[in-house]
Order: sequence, then structure tokens, then C-alpha cells
Amino acid sequence: MAPQQLVSRGVFIGARCFQPVRVPVSRRVGVAYASAAVQEKPAAAPAAPGQSTQVRVRFAPSPTGNLHVGGARTALFNYLYARKTGGKFILRVEDTDTARSTRASEEAMIRDLKWLGLDWDEGPDVGGPHGPYRQSERTAIYKEQADKLVAAGKAYPCFCTDEELEAMKKEAEEKKLPPIYRGKWASATPEEVEAAKAQGLSYCYRFRVPSNQNVTIQDLIRGEVTWNTDTLGDFVILRSNGMPVYNFCVAVDDACMGITHVLRAEEHLPNTLRQMLIYEALGYKVPQFGHMSLILAPDKSKLSKRHGATSVGEFREQGYLHTAMNNFLALLGWNDGTEQEIFSIDELSTKFSLDRITKSPAVFDKVKLGWMNGQWFKALPEEQSAAMSGGHLVKAGLLAQPDSAFVRAAVKLVSKGVELVTDVETEVRKLLAYPLEETLASAEAKAVLDDNFPEVANAVLAAYESGELAAALAKGHDGYKGWLNAVGKAQKRKGKRLFMPARIALTGRCHGPDVGEQLDVLGALAAGEVAEAGAYVPLADRMAQLKAWLAANGGAK
Repeated sequence: MAPQQLVSRGVFIGARCFQPVRVPVSRRVGVAYASAAVQEKPAAAPAAPGQSTQVRVRFAPSPTGNLHVGGARTALFNYLYARKTGGKFILRVEDTDTARSTRASEEAMIRDLKWLGLDWDEGPDVGGPHGPYRQSERTAIYKEQADKLVAAGKAYPCFCTDEELEAMKKEAEEKKLPPIYRGKWASATPEEVEAAKAQGLSYCYRFRVPSNQNVTIQDLIRGEVTWNTDTLGDFVILRSNGMPVYNFCVAVDDACMGITHVLRAEEHLPNTLRQMLIYEALGYKVPQFGHMSLILAPDKSKLSKRHGATSVGEFREQGYLHTAMNNFLALLGWNDGTEQEIFSIDELSTKFSLDRITKSPAVFDKVKLGWMNGQWFKALPEEQSAAMSGGHLVKAGLLAQPDSAFVRAAVKLVSKGVELVTDVETEVRKLLAYPLEETLASAEAKAVLDDNFPEVANAVLAAYESGELAAALAKGHDGYKGWLNAVGKAQKRKGKRLFMPARIALTGRCHGPDVGEQLDVLGALAAGEVAEAGAYVPLADRMAQLKAWLAANGGAK
């Protein structure tokens, strides 16, 4: 299907671009054009009627997969800049890649963005005055703009076949020239074009690139960047099947939606030349550009799946908090000039500025992200961290119900040393289990065994069987501490020589939270509260295992 045959397929076509205005802007506002000959620049035209000076930024993902952390950072920086300046944040879905784009992927991206707490003022789900906000629903707009370029002589039909294009590419390679279009249709007469159409030949639309012009932008992050148009060649804006090409869509959409600042990853920097030529040819005001550095893995290679999780959804599933994720992403290539590392989204919205974005690549340090998440987790109100952890413990199959005295006490006990809600699960599993034999067989326990472990173990067992231990535990942590000190006094033990064997005898481990607090928390368990998968070993069973070990190893009294 040729471009002129493309028709509206039930899409909204009422939206139109802002009134075109020729703006040969100077370097002061971010872009300059200079031909080989010196030309006098006309005075800049005023903004078009109805075109606001309010900051308008956009995040424009392609729904072809999950939301990558790089995309999330781009969205965050645009969101923060809009909120800092009192501007508008627009979500636009670039779904012209029909083979790979899916509505399910779009919904997942929106879900991830909302989880991060980023809300937009205009978008496919909330509407707005410049919709539609999906490129697949804007084909009539692209066709209209392409026709304007053709009518002005700034674009033309190209009937070259794939074979002809391949031959041009091969010839350029042999002559060591840039692989740019050098076909005959740029200079074809109207009669030649009509004759080709009459034959039913397939054609695309190519943009007529002006020769030997330097195009310069003042990038808000990278500084001055210049290209020469002779490195480009006439490029396709509408394919022969009527589908618009990415760079054409982006330029038209940004103009139609009044985007004032394009903040995106530096991998889009090469696209800027084509997009700026399109802005200029259509007579639209050019936005300011800022290209952010890449996010690298710790080995300084491009962050990819081989480095672990890279999508927002994966980090959410792993138990990271959205507050920590925003905080971490904001510091990938930006800082406020102080030593502060913990920022709320409100603080970021107040302190964010484009001039603090760094040019150098940012390194995705998952250890730093874990630490940061731990800081945010510890800062949660106890009720919130308990509710979050309880839900996860039920989902993991450890507990039968998410809210109980045990859950609240256990989370409070273990949260001091955790970074993720999934770490709470790990620590609660340790709390419930009793790996006595495994611990006593370890190298770490050898010193305890050599220091007459059975002496303390028998004292623990005797206190349990007599009810003395239960009476002490009924008095809480202080009761346990008083009882243990009495054991130490009787056996002339103190410090690690007393605490370590008692810990192993009661918890089956060499390390962990305070033993008295552990036993106090376990005492809050209700009957049937722990699921079978929780592998809970009650105190009675622990003492039975301890007694069996002492008997098997010659330590029983």
C-alpha cells in the first residue's frame, strides 16, 4: 500500500499540531543551522498562538517488552523536571513496530510506572488535549504532515526497489563512502513520478536533506553537538506500506504535543539530526534536547540480562520498595551537590535540576541498591513493614495468616538486618528452624565443642525439664538473661564461653538475633499459625533433639 492510499481506520483524527512557525533559532536557545556560504539569520519569530511557554516533557516507551531500569530512569527524570518547573509530564506509547508491540506490554509498563509512583498529566489512559497518545492511532496525522512536506518539495516519492538500494549500498562500500541514498528519484520530474505511479510501482516517501549544512544543538547535558547533513542522505519518512518511520513519528508527535524539552538516553543522540531537519522543514519550534548517559553494569559493559534483573517488574517481584527504586535511579547520573543519599520523591521534585546531570555513564551497583532499600525498609512504620512482610510470608508458604502478634514481633526482631522483604522470609525461616546437628558439625562450632559444650547443654536441658527455663522465659527477655547469668555463675563461665553454647543449644545456630528475644517471639506463635512448609521446630522438639545429640555423643548426664 502506497502512502497516499493510507486511510483512517477508525482512529481519532481531530488532533492537529500546533500552528507551524518558522524558528531559525540561535545557539542561545539550543540549535543553529549554517550552510557552507555565510547567510544572514532572520529574527526569531514569536511563539505560535496558543503555544504555552510551560515546560512539557514526555516519556515515550515502545511496548515491546518489560520496562527496563534505563527507561524508568528516563521517565523519572522527565517526571521530576516537570514537577520541579510546574510543567506537564506526558506519557506517549510508540507502538508503530506492529510486529513486536503488544497491548499486554503497554499495560505492564503502565503498571510499573504507577508502582514507581509516577503519574502523568496526559496519556493513553488519562487522555488529554493532544491525543491520541498511541502512535498506532495517529497515522492520519503522520500522513497529513508527510503530504505537507511533499507539497513543499521537502519530501518526494521514491520508487527504488530493494535490489537497487542494495546495489547503491554495495557501490558506496566499494568506494568507501557513507551508505546514504543517492538515487535518481530526488531529481525526478513530475512526469517521471506520474509514469511510475501509473505503472503501479510501490514507493515510499523520502525526506529531502539539504546539502552541506551543519546542524548544531546546545545539548542541555552534553553541550554543543554538531552534524553535517552530507553524512545523512535522503531518508525514508513513510514506508511503501504507508507506515511512518520512527524518527518522523517522534518529530511530528513532539511538535503536535508541544514538547518543550526532550530528555532521553544518549543512544537517541544520532536520531536528533533527522528529527531536527523534520522540525525545521515543517516549520515547528525545535524543543531543547538533553541526552543522558548510559547505565552500565559493574564491569562497565552495557547493563543486560546477564547481569541479573534489569526490569522494574523483576525488582518489584524481588521485594524492592518503589521509594528505594526511585531514590537509587535518581542518583544514577544526578546528584544535588551534597553528600545526601536518601531522598524522598518530594525532595527529589524540589531539588532536581538538569545542570546536575552528569555526562559520564552511571554504574548500576546492586549492592548500593540493596543498602538503600534496607534504609527505606527500616524507615517504614512498624504496621506497614509487618503488613508487607506478613503478606509475603503467607505467599511464600510459611504462615497461614498475614497478621498476628508473631508476625509483628518477628518482623520487628529481624528487620534491623534486612534489606528486602524477601530477606524477612529468610530470617523467619532461620527463626523457626533448629539445625542443631548441622551447626555442631561445622568448623565454626569446633571451639564451642572443645570448650565442653555438653556442660552448658545439659544445664539448658535440665532447666527445661524442671520448668525453670519456662518460668524464666515467662518473665520475658530479662527473665532469660537472669537465668543465663545464674548458669554462668554456677559453671564459672561468662561472655562468649557462656552465650555461644547456650545459643547453639536453644536455637541450633551460632549467629542470629538475641536469643532471649528469639524465644520471646516464638512464644507468641499461635497453634497452627505456621504452615507445614515453615518447618517450625517448637522448644519441646528442640530439647528432644538436644537430648538425643548428647546421648549419641557421650555428653548426656
